[in-house]
Amino acid sequence: IVNAAVGLLATGGSTNHAIHLPAIARAAGIRIDWNDLDRLSSAVPLIARIYPNGAEDVNSFHSAGGMAFAIHTLLEAGLLHRDLVTVAGRDLTDYSSEPAFDSESLVWREGPRTSRDESVLRAAGAPFQPDGGMRLVSGNLGRAIFKTSAILVERLTIEAPARVFADQNEVLAAFKAGELDRDVVVVVRFQGPRANGMPELHRLTPTLGVLQERGFKVALVTDGRMSGASGKVPAAIHVSPEASVGGPLAKLRDGDIVRLCARQGQLEA
Repeated sequence: IVNAAVGLLATGGSTNHAIHLPAIARAAGIRIDWNDLDRLSSAVPLIARIYPNGAEDVNSFHSAGGMAFAIHTLLEAGLLHRDLVTVAGRDLTDYSSEPAFDSESLVWREGPRTSRDESVLRAAGAPFQPDGGMRLVSGNLGRAIFKTSAILVERLTIEAPARVFADQNEVLAAFKAGELDRDVVVVVRFQGPRANGMPELHRLTPTLGVLQERGFKVALVTDGRMSGASGKVPAAIHVSPEASVGGPLAKLRDGDIVRLCARQGQLEA
């Protein structure tokens, strides 16, 4: 479980894992939560720049050295537990090798020990940033995940009036009507698992990104999820407790001032 969390943080992976890893751990009788991910994130460096925290995709990641190099450098830095039984049958070192064909036979060869493209993948000793880019924010609006790895430093703190919605289509309509052309914290509530199964809110990032590019201070706060779409726009996602069970998001009104700060871990009205 710890290795999975380290791998997630080191590669800038999906915020969905903030839901999945605690659930997987709980099924195995182990309790971890966002506090643990936050603490690990402060110690695990970001070694990959692939979408959404970079322009390249997973194919470029593989070409640069992929999982074999990532596991090698994290093991070398002492950031992974090596001594565990794996599907390969020995320990985690096996996964720093790569499969290949020798004639018609499958063989395993030592994987790359240096990155083939440092704009995409780097050694743990020379990372893109010293932390894993996934932070816990909390306050009188609840607790949430904030993925910082794709956010410019000057956007890590946003304080602005709220505009409250109950559906992502309402956000798009307000945007088209010009109602969001200002500093704004867009709040999309009643999107949690108890309310409607917690759907993906993929359509929000491009829209809010346009407002951001126009020079406005913009952030998103939601009890829904965004998976890989939580990119360049500051976002507090998976807010818990969710609005439909009486969470504080249900009490917000248009114009309330909301402060979202990844530096100080704040999610406050």
